[in-house]
Amino acid sequence: MPVENAFRVMIVDLGEGHGEVLEFGECDRLGGGSGLCAALYEAYGLPAEPAEHPGQPLIFAIGPLTGYFPLMSKVVCGFKSPYHEQYAESHAGGRLALALRFCDLDALVVRGVARHPSCLVIGSRRIDVADVHYLWGRDSLETGKLLRKIFPACPGHRSILRIGPAGERRVAYASINVDTFRHFGRLGAGAVMGSKLLKGIVVQGDLDLPLPEGKEYPRLYRSVYEQLTTTPMMSKYHDLGTAANLSVLNTRRMLPWRNLQQTHDPEIDGISGERFGDELLLRQTACAGCPVGCIHIGLLRERFADEHHFQYRQVSYDYEPIFAMGSMLGVASASAVLSLLYEVERQGLDVMSTGVALAWATEARDQGLIGDDETLVALSFGDAQAYLPAVRHLGSSTNAFYELLGRGTARAARQYGGEDFACVLGQEMAGYATGEVFYAAQSLGFRHSHLDSGGYAFDQKNSGQDAAAAVRFLIEDERERCLLTSMVACLFARDIYHRKLLAEALASIGQPSVARNLDAVAREVQRARWRLRRATGFRPEEISIPRRLTEVITDRGPIDTAYLDQVRSAYAVAIGGLAEERD
Repeated sequence: MPVENAFRVMIVDLGEGHGEVLEFGECDRLGGGSGLCAALYEAYGLPAEPAEHPGQPLIFAIGPLTGYFPLMSKVVCGFKSPYHEQYAESHAGGRLALALRFCDLDALVVRGVARHPSCLVIGSRRIDVADVHYLWGRDSLETGKLLRKIFPACPGHRSILRIGPAGERRVAYASINVDTFRHFGRLGAGAVMGSKLLKGIVVQGDLDLPLPEGKEYPRLYRSVYEQLTTTPMMSKYHDLGTAANLSVLNTRRMLPWRNLQQTHDPEIDGISGERFGDELLLRQTACAGCPVGCIHIGLLRERFADEHHFQYRQVSYDYEPIFAMGSMLGVASASAVLSLLYEVERQGLDVMSTGVALAWATEARDQGLIGDDETLVALSFGDAQAYLPAVRHLGSSTNAFYELLGRGTARAARQYGGEDFACVLGQEMAGYATGEVFYAAQSLGFRHSHLDSGGYAFDQKNSGQDAAAAVRFLIEDERERCLLTSMVACLFARDIYHRKLLAEALASIGQPSVARNLDAVAREVQRARWRLRRATGFRPEEISIPRRLTEVITDRGPIDTAYLDQVRSAYAVAIGGLAEERD
């Protein structure tokens, strides 16, 4: 728990093999999570140096409500991205948030480069940079199994982070695997770990967590828990999960198929949420501290011999991975999607960027811009067996083509051609071809992510064209999400954790000053993040929208490029103003 109005932060220097815990910042100004990451990067980051500079920090931060309330289960990772050389965030669940809380830490900052491939092990009274050179080259899942044996579970909460070959090879969208089924994906946090020769991080939360005294905290906790478990509010996430959106968006002609050459296909039944739920769902599981259980684990059954010998694997799935390895690649078999997702997990790649990159490569091959000398396999939409080795080639940067593709689809398209059909909105697009507001939001948004704001929802709910209203929505919605990601709440709970409830929750755990300053926290976090993006080179005018995305026709009609330009221009001005604002 924060010490008075300061955060407890562990700073580790990998090269020196030691660290220290210090008090940092002001809780009632930063909140935690996103705000704390931004402040720590301002203090320890090197904005003018490249992402792989040894001095660049890799930051993990939780919020004041972590461990105290349900769905306060995420961790924010802050770093300079090797994808675009700008400040970035990535968010993940799993057990890491509670492990940090039970270490009595609000944040972990990792600096320097290890002397050999290493695993950082921390606890409430432990900092160890262990030599694990024998794990270098192993895939993400095998590495996790071995780390669990090498560093046995302690009393309390243990979390294991690790990278695969993609992180070691510094693929610009390499991910960090967190406790097998969760990830710091997108924008290359895994590559930052790889540049530090850091194969894994083990966090051993070995302390007790004293609960607040009095009647208010247990009463409020019980109320929140009942909302989450006894009302329909969260049932969608537990039942089919976000995979339920596949059929809905396909019907509305908003689901990307075959590198966005289509937005609807009758083959949707093969990869719908219902198909996964009825035939392949093995179980639901949850992040530590969450009673909802939105993590859907599918059962992958694969034959490995002529006789009837099978191996079984558990693979997590939800909407975005199914879009990326399914519809975007024209793969309409649920079991084939699981096999591709399993290989993406092994390599330690971000699944969305991987799917969009391979979709572009497939169309580029179809058009004769690249050949089998580049792809090393005959890529063809719908051919999952061809995509399996391609994922391995991408994770291992097998040749010059895959090395370049691993730096981003737009970079590969600039060299080989096909920029018009490279589906990139700042980074490889998310699975929502909903229209102008989403395109503006993802292309210019802070993380180039569908999670920055509800731009995709605005498109679906509003048939008119009001650029000012759209931008106002994007800015205000982002601000509220900044507040939640400074707490750090799962965004699935954003309809539950409104301002009033957050204030009550903070007051109940002894943080009344933070409770009184929620509006100031939200505004400061939003502004601080944009200041860092601009300081590290963000230039809205340099980001364009490829023609393919403007050729989409949804159930709302064709994309209106004039309206899109209006929204993007007004949004760029608005976020530029945020970067300038000061109290």
